[in-house]
Amino acid sequence: MAKHKIAWLPGDGIGIDVLNAAKIILDALGFDAEYVPGDVGWEFWCNEGNPLPDRTIEMMKTTHCCLFGAITSKPSEEAARELAPHLWPQGFVYFSPIVKIRQLFKLHTNMRPCKAFKGNPLNFRDDIDIVVFRENTEGLYSGVELHPVPREVMRFLADYQPKARRFIHESPDDLAISVRVYTRKACRSIVTQAFEYAKKHNRPNVTVVEKPNVLRETGGLLLSEARKTASQFPGIELWETNIDAMCMWLVKNPQIYSVLCAGNMFGDIISDLSAQLVGGLGFASSANIGDDYALFEPTHGSAPKYAGMNKVNPMAAILSAKLMLEYLKEDEKAQVLENAVGRVIAEGKVRTYDMGGGASTTDVAEEVARFCR
Repeated sequence: MAKHKIAWLPGDGIGIDVLNAAKIILDALGFDAEYVPGDVGWEFWCNEGNPLPDRTIEMMKTTHCCLFGAITSKPSEEAARELAPHLWPQGFVYFSPIVKIRQLFKLHTNMRPCKAFKGNPLNFRDDIDIVVFRENTEGLYSGVELHPVPREVMRFLADYQPKARRFIHESPDDLAISVRVYTRKACRSIVTQAFEYAKKHNRPNVTVVEKPNVLRETGGLLLSEARKTASQFPGIELWETNIDAMCMWLVKNPQIYSVLCAGNMFGDIISDLSAQLVGGLGFASSANIGDDYALFEPTHGSAPKYAGMNKVNPMAAILSAKLMLEYLKEDEKAQVLENAVGRVIAEGKVRTYDMGGGASTTDVAEEVARFCR
């Protein structure tokens, strides 16, 4: 019987290619695991009206964690048009499978390392080593939205919040509302994990990224919890930065930042920006971690135009597998994997098209696997 049981969800497009590449390395490391495949993605939305079938959720509950490839997502109206005709009358509404998994399994913490490997021609600088902690289940990604907006909702808002009164006479069809929901528990959790990571890995600072001068209540709640938490970690500096200024400073002085901490949307923004500084989404791994379960995925999309071409950079998926190994306490294998990635990038002999080379996805995986062996 295998030591680890892994939910295997390649998803759509290049998700299949990059997960196959990750498995080449995991096999080379002698990782003792059973991989349980599951259905997820655009095909199942179109044919079943559910991109994350219930059978997949039930399967995931029997596993230790999940390795995920990539997913196709489209706006609601476009998604509805692509449903099989027999499903049109049933009122299905598209919802992102990855967001649903995060919420169902309470994967409250999204961790995205952005490390510049020496020799990567796509690096902005070679001395960047940033880890982003993003709250994963709340904020503007909570899915609390309205369109059209019922009259009674607008009347309630106008009575409770004077600033809403200027919208009271708008037609319900001409209004849309998204609610940014923060809870004190989630705010405390994400900043605590950011500080604990900084302490464990001897990192000098944690930067909380918000916009409390405009988003006073939600941003203020996160900052308040960050200040309380910082007092428990002497020796680690708390820096506070507005999201717009953070984007500017990341471009100007990325090497001074160590751990970034943010809510759901701002965390999404700064993690993609940080990823570009170290070579782009082809190098951007991520861990979605809860109290009892975790999911690991590259942060790039499904890139349908490259699907099945065995062309894209698999490093993000490979480094996501490294995060999975750490989660499963296979630390030695994780370190061997990261060292192998570093050697392949530094040597520069095997590179995919984005790095100026002509190697295939499998070529890169085999080269990393060779160093792992």
